[in-house]
Amino acid sequence: MKVKTTLSVAMMTTVIALLPLLQACSDSAAPGGQAAAPKPGEKIKLKWSTWGNPGELGRFQEFTKDYNAKHPNVEFELIPIPSDYEQKILTQLSGGAAPDVFYSGDGTIVKLIDNQTIAELTPYMDKSSDSKIREADFFKGLWGAAKKDDKVYGVPVDCNPMILWYNTKLLKDSGVTELPAELYEKGQWNWNSFKAMLEKLRANGKHGFVLDNDWNRYYSFVSSNGGNVYNDKGEFIADKDPKTVEAYKFLYDNIQAKNITFAGTLPKGQGGDAMFMSNQVGFVSAGRWYLPIFKQSKDLQFDIVPYPTNTGKKIEPAAVATAYMVMNKSTKYPKEAYEFISEFVSKEGQVYRLQGGGNAVPSVEGADQVVMEGNLPEHAQYFLDARSIGYALTPFEAGIPGLTQIIKDEMEALWLKDGKLDETLKSVGIKANQKIADYKAGK
Repeated sequence: MKVKTTLSVAMMTTVIALLPLLQACSDSAAPGGQAAAPKPGEKIKLKWSTWGNPGELGRFQEFTKDYNAKHPNVEFELIPIPSDYEQKILTQLSGGAAPDVFYSGDGTIVKLIDNQTIAELTPYMDKSSDSKIREADFFKGLWGAAKKDDKVYGVPVDCNPMILWYNTKLLKDSGVTELPAELYEKGQWNWNSFKAMLEKLRANGKHGFVLDNDWNRYYSFVSSNGGNVYNDKGEFIADKDPKTVEAYKFLYDNIQAKNITFAGTLPKGQGGDAMFMSNQVGFVSAGRWYLPIFKQSKDLQFDIVPYPTNTGKKIEPAAVATAYMVMNKSTKYPKEAYEFISEFVSKEGQVYRLQGGGNAVPSVEGADQVVMEGNLPEHAQYFLDARSIGYALTPFEAGIPGLTQIIKDEMEALWLKDGKLDETLKSVGIKANQKIADYKAGK
């Protein structure tokens, strides 16, 4: 009897000690739950974070202010994180100090899904009558790493389909009589016509195309040839797929011929965008983010075109840069947090953020007018065409920490050290698949 009494007292002591912790868990409210209502007249205060340049952050501040005015019961505060974004967000999450809503890159979101620090958004999107968005509103190729087991954990805030920007004046000065967009409309924009233009630019003493060391540039050439970097099992096969090897050989041969310049060989502080604006390079690859700086240069004549194909088709899928809006699983106010996400990424929210010469393309149906406004560049429609069939970084790569960097390091060494393509691809294949195997074994 004495033992039972002692145990009972101990259990009661433990329960009392845990009450504050249990209350905290209750206040945090799991997704679909709700914290205690604020006092009458008291606003619900939440925070959200993102990266961005001054122009972007200014527009985000305007959106936040406008949102708060429309929703008098809440007060959102934007906490910008201009540098070391991923590291700071992960630190905040582990310390219980992360914002209620925040941006996530494709690599980060996989970590957040795995460590269960962000909420699944599918129930809100599919079942909430107040939601401004539905999963079907977004282009399928943009979900990328934000979906796992058909569950949505992040919504693409907007996107940037990869296309080629070309310097119209420089091409004409180099003897090009039919511009890329003209050839594209005829169905004649392919690797051969692209290479012919690069050769004319080089003969004119200019750089043809500046290649950045990034997955979206490499893989866009791969998919323009009908190749694959990963198989259905998530294995790296770029060294084995004949069409993929052919795409890398196209880049390799043209770099050897100096038709293409690897960005890493440019003088320090000089990038393809600066050379483009100073009429030193004919082609650069990027999304719509170049528009704000290009249109400021009054003497610059430019346009865009999708990646050239080598399959006989007019257009093939190319990479799309994406970021996602996610919800902190520990937010005290999941309903209000989701409402903010819903309006931010809705058609109306994306129009608000991107109109007036924005630097991205809507990820949602029905907001295309922001890309077409001002008819700048002339063939702005190509952004929309590329988005409709494009793809975000596959979870096969985004989901393996460090994998992208391994591939980039190997490719950089190839270009900088004048290595051999077959040896490099073989090395990448071995290291990539070992990285994938090690990660899976660690799980």
